[in-house]
Amino acid sequence: MTQGRDGVVGPAAEQRMPAASPKHRALLAAVVAAIVAASAVIYVGAAADDGTDKRAAPAGGPRPHNSAAPASTGTWVGAWSASPAGAEPGTETTGMAGRSVRNVVHTSAGGTSARITLSNLYGQTPLTVTHASIALAATTDSAAAVPDTMRRLTFNGSPTVVVPAGGQTTSDAVRVTVPHDSDVLVTLYSPTASGPVTYHPHARETSYLAQGDLTEDATGTGYTEETSYWRYLTALDVLSNESDGTVAVLGDSLTDGITSTAGANRRWPDVLSDRLHAAVAAGRDVPRYSVVNQGISGNRVLTDGLGRPADNPSGLTRFGRDVLGRTNVRAVVIDLGVNDILRNPGQADPDAIVDGLRTLVGQAHARGLKVVGATLMPFGGHRGYTDAREAVRQAVNAEIRAGRVFDAVVDFDRALRDPYDPRRLRDVYDSGDHLHPSDQGYARMAEVFELGDLKGSAPARL
Repeated sequence: MTQGRDGVVGPAAEQRMPAASPKHRALLAAVVAAIVAASAVIYVGAAADDGTDKRAAPAGGPRPHNSAAPASTGTWVGAWSASPAGAEPGTETTGMAGRSVRNVVHTSAGGTSARITLSNLYGQTPLTVTHASIALAATTDSAAAVPDTMRRLTFNGSPTVVVPAGGQTTSDAVRVTVPHDSDVLVTLYSPTASGPVTYHPHARETSYLAQGDLTEDATGTGYTEETSYWRYLTALDVLSNESDGTVAVLGDSLTDGITSTAGANRRWPDVLSDRLHAAVAAGRDVPRYSVVNQGISGNRVLTDGLGRPADNPSGLTRFGRDVLGRTNVRAVVIDLGVNDILRNPGQADPDAIVDGLRTLVGQAHARGLKVVGATLMPFGGHRGYTDAREAVRQAVNAEIRAGRVFDAVVDFDRALRDPYDPRRLRDVYDSGDHLHPSDQGYARMAEVFELGDLKGSAPARL
C-alpha cells in the first residue's frame, strides 16, 4: 500500500521510511494538530427543513468581507430555539414582503459569536431575505437595540440569501458578545412575497414589525406594531466558553409555556436553564449545558396536524429536525403524550403512546444521547376530562415510572397533583384551565428536575 489521496501513508511506504525519533514524532503530532485546528470551519447550510446539512449558495450580488468573523474558540451550542409550528394565517399571498420582522428571543447561554437559522418550511415559493441583523435588546419592553452591538448578518458572505420553499438556512457566524439570560433582537427584511410565513404562534414574547427596511435601525422607533409570533427564525447559536453542549426539550403546550407570563421567561425550560447555570456557577457537579425549548402547543407523539407539510407535526415526524438537528445536543428531555389522550376522538391506546415514546428514545440512543422523560400531569376538571382518558394517563405513567421507557424520569405528575384529588392539579399550580400550570407550577416542574440526570450518555445495549 502506498500513500493515498487523503495523504495516509500505507505499509509499503512505511517500509521505505526510516523510523522517526521521539523528537520528530512530537513535532509531527504538533503539526497535525495545528492543521486540524486550522481546517475547522463554521457550518453554513441550506437544506430541506429536515435537519440535513447542505452547503448554502448566496443570491447574486457582492460578497462583502465579514469583518466580524469569529475567532475559533469555545463550543457552539444552542442559545435559543423554537420549532416551526405551521403556516401563519393571512400570509398566503404577500408573506411579510416590504416589512422588517424584529424577533425578540431570550438566551440560555452566553457566547462571543452568534449565528442564526431561518426556516421556510411552510413557504410555497422561495423566501428572499436581503438584509438581516442581530443586536442585544436595549430594554425588555421595546424594539430598541444597544447601538454598538448591531451586526449585519451574512450567508456565505452575502447579505442576501434565498431560502427554498420547504428549506432552511444557517447564517455565517458574526462576532458579538451575547450574555447568558439576555434578550437578543434578530431582524429580517424581505422585499418580495414568499407565500405562507413559517411561524411559531405561542412565543410568550413580544416581537415587532416595521414598514420598510429598518433592519439596522437601533432606535426601534419605526417598529410600531407588536406581535406575539416568532417568524422565520428557528435557532440562535452561540460560540460559548460557559457551555459544553445543548439540552433539547421536546414537548407540547406545557413546554411551550402557553399560560406563563408573557415576556417574563417563566416557561419551565427557562427555569431549568437558570437552575443549571446557577449550579455550575456554584461549583456543583452538573453538566454545563444550555437548554433549548422545542415545545409546540397541541403537539402529539403520534399524530400530525393537517396540511402538507403538516401544521403541528408529531413528535415522531419532527424529532430529527427539532431535537437531533439542533446544535451540539448532548441530552434530550421528552414531555409528550397528554394531547394524544385529549385530542383522540375515540379511545387512545396507551400501548401505542408508549411505543411512540420508545421510538423517540431509540432514535436518541442511536446518536448516543441520554433521554429523560416526564410523567403526564393530571387534567381533572379540564373540559376534555373523562374517567376513560384518566385511565389511559395512568397506564402510560405506570410504564414510565417502571423504567421501561426512558433512561431517567422526572415525575411532574407527582410534583404538581393535588394530594387530596390526584386527578387534578393543585390549585396553586393551576393556571385556571385545569391543564396548564401557573408560573408557580412551571417553576415547580423545573425545581423537581434532577440536574444530575442530564449527565452521561445513552446506556450500552446488552
